[in-house]
Amino acid sequence: MVQTVKSLNAALDTLAGIEPAFAVALQRAGYPPPRVRDRGYATLLRTIIGQQVSVAAAQSIWNKLEAQVGDLTDPATIAAASDEQLRAAGLSRQKVSYARSLAEEVTSGRLDFAQLPEDDEEAIAQLVAIKGIGRWSAEIYLLFAEGRPDIWPAGDLAVQIEIGRILGHDERPAEKLMRDLAEAWRPHRGAAAILAWHHYKVDMDVI
Repeated sequence: MVQTVKSLNAALDTLAGIEPAFAVALQRAGYPPPRVRDRGYATLLRTIIGQQVSVAAAQSIWNKLEAQVGDLTDPATIAAASDEQLRAAGLSRQKVSYARSLAEEVTSGRLDFAQLPEDDEEAIAQLVAIKGIGRWSAEIYLLFAEGRPDIWPAGDLAVQIEIGRILGHDERPAEKLMRDLAEAWRPHRGAAAILAWHHYKVDMDVI
């Protein structure tokens, strides 16, 4: 399922009817654009490269890596590259290990992005079995690359901060509370997360 402006806006309108604070947030920040990434290996590789670095730094590493070893959409490229080449592009030893693990999962056929389970929790479980892929990375992939509408990255710091602000909490809600709060928003929790990121950016621009 590809997320579209129409489907995202419809989900947000439904959420605004469920939770009045979301209606206020939409009035303040406007409707967010869809967040869509390509389905498959390259997007998950980008997620690994982007862990714990800025967006700009991640893009710089990606560009250097592409210049060093070639086509990064093909897992065979990482598999054939030397550790020295991968490190020279800016990957840490840990990320070299993670990138190789992902490439091996795909080239061996153990991971087929076209055959991920339809059940969200089962799909998350399959992705987090890959070295270097935690729950947050799996959730982000399923939300953006597969357009799954009910993915809820409750552990995301920006989502926690902004949902707390939108709902008027004095403190940032912890992950467990975030999951409890969002039960009423099924099956549109992904749209709530996208609104939170959008609202967070607006807040940062205003401050």
